[in-house]
Amino acid sequence: MSETNLPSRRRRLRRPRVEQLAADQEGVVSRRQLYAAGITRCEVRANIRADRWARLGRQSVCTHRGPLTPRAEHFAAVFEAGPRAYLDAGSALLEAGLEHFSVDRIRVSVPRGAPAWRVKGIDIRQTRRWTSDDLAPGPLRRSRVEVAAIRHALWARSDREAALALTMVVQQGLTTPERLGVEMLRVRRDKRRSFIHGVLVDLLGGVRSLGELDVVRGCRERGLPEPDTQVVHRTASGKYYLDLRWKRWRLVVEVDGIQHAWAQLIVPDAIRQNSLAIEGDTVLRLPLLGLRVCPDEFFAQIEQGLVANGCDIPARRTA
Repeated sequence: MSETNLPSRRRRLRRPRVEQLAADQEGVVSRRQLYAAGITRCEVRANIRADRWARLGRQSVCTHRGPLTPRAEHFAAVFEAGPRAYLDAGSALLEAGLEHFSVDRIRVSVPRGAPAWRVKGIDIRQTRRWTSDDLAPGPLRRSRVEVAAIRHALWARSDREAALALTMVVQQGLTTPERLGVEMLRVRRDKRRSFIHGVLVDLLGGVRSLGELDVVRGCRERGLPEPDTQVVHRTASGKYYLDLRWKRWRLVVEVDGIQHAWAQLIVPDAIRQNSLAIEGDTVLRLPLLGLRVCPDEFFAQIEQGLVANGCDIPARRTA
């Protein structure tokens, strides 16, 4: 084989390696990966100048000229942030499959003291809470669901956002309250530590939606007896789960999220409510929107329902 043909042959042999990397990473590869595959700096520059590849930053390129998918943006963010960077918090939850959830910026973490670079549009944090077990398996470096959920809750802009993230990962089956609790044991000091412990206690008690959690808290704050949550109710037509029930006073509260408006749930909801009414329970419907905009009116109705069914509620204490 002549010396003239050697470079072109080597390029042909290296091309499949790059194509496989790009296929596994949504078309985004780091310069470090390219150099390890045998691609030279000159070749990288030549492909960018020829518009075959797109330069995404100092550390990464895209091997096509089309738009980036959200996952491709995650790969680029991790490559740009540093060699030990990994996707974290809400961004890692999205990568793990959390639905109906959004973040304002991609969140990336690096271990304390590790090299990191500032990147526009990416929130990069250093963390002392780091072990190799924090990372989930896979080509994209990201924190495990439990790690990501607890960190998002700690770093959230509000208690509401923190509770939402913790509740959603459990509700969608990405993890369990027990695993979140184990991860939370690593947090020794934080201004939101007590609040998160309270949310996890509620989740361990069986609450599976943020609306139910809010009702339990609202009852506690107003001096009302606390209901049981996710109660199994069996009838001749099947088994149902009731959101909240005061068994002693035959009162049921169903918290209606947007899913209760879906056509496939309207009939089962009606059958369940009718069966409870026939058996003598009072059923109140509480839409999540109402819980957000006028909670006092709905809690007043809950109190009226309890009193009407024989509950003796002490006079309201003034602050």
